This record gives sequence, C-alpha cells and structure tokens, in this order.
Amino acid sequence: MGLGRDLFYTAGAAATSPVWGPAMLRSGKWKTDWRARLGFSPTLPPAGPGVRTLLLYGVSVGEINAIRGLVAELEGDPTLRLVVAAMTDTGFARATQLYGGRHAVVRFPYDFSAAVKRFLQAVDPDAVALVELELWPNFLEACGARNTPVAVINGRLSERSFKRYRKARALLRKSFARLAAVGAQTDAYAQRFVAMGTPADRVRTLDTLKWDNAKELTAEEEAAAERLAEDLGIDRRRPLVVAGSTAPGEDKLLIDELPEGVQLLIAPRKPEWFGRVMQHAPHAVRRTASASATGVPPVVGPQGQMSPQATRPTRDLRSAAGCEEAAPAQRVFLLDTVGELRLAYHLATVAVVGRSFTGTLHGSDMMEPVALGKPTVIGPHYGDFTDTMAALLEAGGIVVTDDPGAAIREFFNNPSLAAEVAAAGKAVVETRRGATQRYTELLRDLLPPATMPAT
Repeated sequence: MGLGRDLFYTAGAAATSPVWGPAMLRSGKWKTDWRARLGFSPTLPPAGPGVRTLLLYGVSVGEINAIRGLVAELEGDPTLRLVVAAMTDTGFARATQLYGGRHAVVRFPYDFSAAVKRFLQAVDPDAVALVELELWPNFLEACGARNTPVAVINGRLSERSFKRYRKARALLRKSFARLAAVGAQTDAYAQRFVAMGTPADRVRTLDTLKWDNAKELTAEEEAAAERLAEDLGIDRRRPLVVAGSTAPGEDKLLIDELPEGVQLLIAPRKPEWFGRVMQHAPHAVRRTASASATGVPPVVGPQGQMSPQATRPTRDLRSAAGCEEAAPAQRVFLLDTVGELRLAYHLATVAVVGRSFTGTLHGSDMMEPVALGKPTVIGPHYGDFTDTMAALLEAGGIVVTDDPGAAIREFFNNPSLAAEVAAAGKAVVETRRGATQRYTELLRDLLPPATMPAT
C-alpha cells in the first residue's frame, strides 16, 4: 500500500502544482527545510537506559500552542524524553520558541513511505501523540510495523471534516482503526472517530486542552506585554482594540469601522496576509519595524528570520524616537510576528477574534482573550469552535455579531456591559479547566513501563 500511496501523492502534487507552486513562490514558503520534509531529520542521541521517547506532533501554531500545559506536565518525568514535531514553517518556529530550549524540536515529514521511515528511525519514539487529528496513512502504517502506539489527543473531527472523511471511509478506516487511543474534545467528536473505524473502547471524551492553556499572564509576560506596547508606540491612555487571527477583508472592515480616537492592533492569521493590512493602512506601525528601530530583537518569523519588508523603517515611532503622539493615520498597528498575540490581548480594551466575519473560514480560538478578562467580539462564522462557543454564549461571556464596529462602540459606550461580558467569559474558562491531567494520564498509559526508577 505504501508504494500505491506514494504514487497517488506524487500524481496529486504534480496535478495541483500550477496552484500551489506559484503560491509558494509568492509567499516565500518555498524557502523551507526540504530535507527535513523528506524525512532527513538529524538522528537524536540515545535516550538513555530506561528512558522512553514520546513524540508530540502538532501541524501548526494552534496545535503547538495547545500542548503548552501538557508539555509542562510531562517534562518533570525523568524517565520520559519529549520530542515536539510540527509541519508548517510557522508551527516549527513556534515550537522552537516554546520548547526548543528544553526539548528536541523536529520537522514532521511529508507522508511518503521512505520519508516517514527515515523520520521514525531518526526519532525512534516509543509512542506518538497526534494533536487534534492529522492521520497520515503511511506514517500510521510505519508506526504499526515498529509496534509504536499512536494516539490522538485533543481530538477534533468537525462535522465539515467528517462529511469529507466519510466519503472516503473505505480508504481511511484502516488508519482510524490503527489508533491505540483517542482523547476527544467532545462527545460528538468521539462518536465520529468511532464511526470512522476507531474501536469504541479506545475513545474517550476528555475536553479540550485549550481551557487550561488560557490563563492570566505571568509577571514576566506582563512586563513583555508592556515592552511590546512601548516598542510599537501604543498610547496606554487611549483604548485599544486587538484583532487576532484575522483573515483578508476583516482588516479593512475593522479599519473602516474603527471609532474615532481608538487604536487598533491587527494580528493576521498567516504571514502572507501581513501585506494586505499595509495596503489598507499604509501608515500602520509594523512590529518587526518597531523592533528594528528600537534595537529590540523581534520574535523569529516563519522561516527563522525577518522578511525583507519587515526591516523597513517606520515613521513616527514614539518609543523609538521620543516623538510626540503618533498621528491619527498611525493608530493602526500590525503584529507581524509569531508568538506575541497573547501579549497583545493583555493590552486590549476590547478583543476581536478573526476568521469569523467573512463566511469562508470557520473561526479562531477565542479562549485566550476571554481568559484574560477581555470583552470579546467574534463573527457569526465559528464552526470550528461550536462547543466552546456554546458554553460561552450560554453564560453571556462573548458577543457574536456581523458588525464588529457596532459591538466595539457599544462596549466603549457601556463599560458595565463590557465588564459583565468579560467576567462571565472568564468564569466559564475557570470552570472548564482540568483536561491537561486527563491527557497526561492517557499518554502515560500509552507508553511502555519505565525501567528506570524516578529520582
């Protein structure tokens, strides 16, 4: 089967190359680690007597962020070595930023049979945890040949994805059946895993890890947030709207609807969307440019370095040049870095969650600003977060609207309403914590017994 899939992948890549090829050239994504994508990862040193290796794989930034608490819980075990893998450039950059100082971070390969075999030989895991889904047939087959158990953690199989998967159930059933365990976010997701072929006795509903990761900033993070505001020239005396994980079109919607005297920080979901913000707000202050002007090193970008556009000087940076307050045209700020959105949300007077207003996407994670006690606005298209939204809406802890400008103005005109929404949302997050411990137990059960006593 491996050869057949390889031929299928190759034919599919060739047929679609006129679409993805130019897109990669335009976005700069062709400048990636192709050797690692083909499985040529550096061979890890032996783990040591009795030490088990657990491979945690999250495809991109969201999944890598989701396992922060889980990694912190697991890394205290002296009989366990953690290896974190990511597929996308932004995911790999975020994994390196979060875990690179303590654990090995590797690139997950394309699902060609030779690539996954090379990758598994280099990492040599005793167990594998896939975050949310990401079932690659050749990878699962290779793990089965090595008797390496594979689990899905924080499992999510949306209704939209389930409809597509069910059409190919005959081809995918074996992959789902290979899973040694599934920890699903909701009962509905759990039932869909079973319907796709995972034995029911291996599937449990454990809630989502994101409730646990959404928490107040540490003192160190608060100081970093204030430095971010200073670097950008954000006036802390004036209200600030932070729009996170936005999609094209939403930036213009927010810029056009921004109330007078209000500052706006936009953090697009993807690096290739940064330039679109500058088209709509050419005088916007870019984070990478502010960092360059102040001498503060910016957060590593998706390819491990700043893009050429990011090093352009920015006009009227109060924090860099000690100038007077920025001109009204510069009340827009662009967060064109990876890993600072949480700090930006801390600075917000009102938070707006993107990829939810255009109708073509299905929402972004709203738990971060809600947990920080921010009155939060989201658009009506949040299909990837229906369970989370149901809990928040029932408590009145978030506002759904197709007119973010009106919702923002209402919060500013009615501070008591803003405080009520913020408090209700934060209370929901507090009551839903606890999934990290449940996933920790699932993974410890998955691993072979430790042969070295803990010290």
